[in-house]
Amino acid sequence: MPEIKKILCAVDFSEASSLVAEYANMLAKAMEADVVVIYAAPSLSQYVGFHVPPNSIESFVGEIVSGAEKTMLEYVQRNFPDTKAEGKVVTGDAAEEILRTAQESDVDIIVMGTHGRKGIDRILFGSVAENVVKNATLPVLTVRPK
Repeated sequence: MPEIKKILCAVDFSEASSLVAEYANMLAKAMEADVVVIYAAPSLSQYVGFHVPPNSIESFVGEIVSGAEKTMLEYVQRNFPDTKAEGKVVTGDAAEEILRTAQESDVDIIVMGTHGRKGIDRILFGSVAENVVKNATLPVLTVRPK
């Protein structure tokens, strides 16, 4: 039987992220596992050629990351009070960063939410969860918001 000793909990700090944390925490307690909570901030590097100075973009991304790190500390304390959990804020494409962090952190399962986008939103924004599920080499538990 496979062992789950480390869980990657991918969040976006939306309202649904609390539900994702509930599942990750429940699984962690049942399996006596550690949790790595990850938030991927957008890099915005694709906007460098649009008459926006690169230093402005880097400054803006730095502010996003700084704010996300504070939010992450609060999120981990609030949602994982009795679980060994660490928070990580990374920059880049969310699906790629989730998969990279899962591999680097040697996790056994990924827990993440879905937004259930349809129609034009799905075409324009794609689905981070779908990309992770398609490309992951380990189990992925997706949690659909209520």
